[in-house]
Amino acid sequence: MESSAPRTAVVWQVLRRELARAGRPLTALDVGGGTGGFAVPLAKAGHAVTVVDPSPDALAALTRRADEAGVADRIVAVQGDGDGLADLVPPESVDLVLGHSLLEVVEDPHKVVAALAATLRPGGAASVVVANRAAAVLAKAIGGHLAAASLLVASPDGRGDSRDRLRRRYSAESATALLSECGLAVEQIHGVRVVADLVPGTVAESEPEALQAFELALAGTSPYRDIATQLHLLARKS
Repeated sequence: MESSAPRTAVVWQVLRRELARAGRPLTALDVGGGTGGFAVPLAKAGHAVTVVDPSPDALAALTRRADEAGVADRIVAVQGDGDGLADLVPPESVDLVLGHSLLEVVEDPHKVVAALAATLRPGGAASVVVANRAAAVLAKAIGGHLAAASLLVASPDGRGDSRDRLRRRYSAESATALLSECGLAVEQIHGVRVVADLVPGTVAESEPEALQAFELALAGTSPYRDIATQLHLLARKS
């Protein structure tokens, strides 16, 4: 499987362990998977992947990328979104479902998580990445935007003003509660981009291996995990 950049290293580390745990080719579903940043490497590793995304342009790019990688026979592109997943994917038909940067933009996250869970076979795993409210608060405050930071703190769903492109943000506790309500038991939580968004760009360019090692070292440890830009949860359907 392809090596990963520092910003996604911990997600790939968790996924590799899950794939190794299975010990066989899996059937995977990537909801909102776009151009195939995760789907193509998974297909290259021998897994069958269905990508559901609302953007025809993204799916066209995915198809080209799959062709170039020689894995077109293991990737299926389906236009649609998480809200309509029940009409696109049969229930209990996949071993692994990915919902990365999805729950903060959909209209009804509970409905979408329930749909993700419904596609999983018993014992299947869900890889979920969500925006972290604490990181957004700190970023606004450090940038001198104290009113915006205060709004993010006070907002019931972690949303900023009307210009905010995200509908909501999460904490480890709120994301865990959402997944649990839909029958998914959270087994692991890691921070994604704990420091990768904070260090100077020159560091990321000149010391990518050191930055990746540092990210992996901090990703599962509080309080560092809890201020990461995103949170990655691996959950399992009982």
